[in-house]
Amino acid sequence: MRSQKAQKIDLNTEYPCPCGRRARLLPITLTEAFGCNRCQQIFVVEDDGYVIEQLSTSYPYKRAWRWMGSRWSTAHSGVRESYLPVAVGIIVVLLIVWLPLALRSTAGSSVILWALLALLLAVLPAIMVWLAYRR
Repeated sequence: MRSQKAQKIDLNTEYPCPCGRRARLLPITLTEAFGCNRCQQIFVVEDDGYVIEQLSTSYPYKRAWRWMGSRWSTAHSGVRESYLPVAVGIIVVLLIVWLPLALRSTAGSSVILWALLALLLAVLPAIMVWLAYRR
C-alpha cells in the first residue's frame, strides 16, 4: 500500500500529468520544471520539491498539486481557501443584519424589491466562488 503522505518530486522521473488522463510529465533538462507531452503545459517544482505549479496565463489562479506516490493531490493555497468563508460571511451579513434593517425602514410596497435585492447580493458571492473553483 502506498503512503498518503506527500513525496518529494524527483526531477529526473516521468509522472502522469495532473490535467490529462494518458498524458505524461517529462522533465525539462537543466530546469526544475516538467512539460506535458499532450497538453503542452509547463509545471514548475515549488515548495522545496513537494509541489508542482502549473504555469498558465489563461487560468486566473495558480493551480498546484502534491505527488502522493501514485497520484496527484490538489495543493490548496491559503488565499483560495479563504474565498468560501468570505462568501459565507457576506451572505450572513446580508441576510441577518442588512435585510431586517431594510425591511423595517421601508414601506410595505417596496419590501419585495428590497428582498429581491438582498437575495441577488447574497447569490452574487456564491456565483463568484463557483466561477473561481470550477475547472
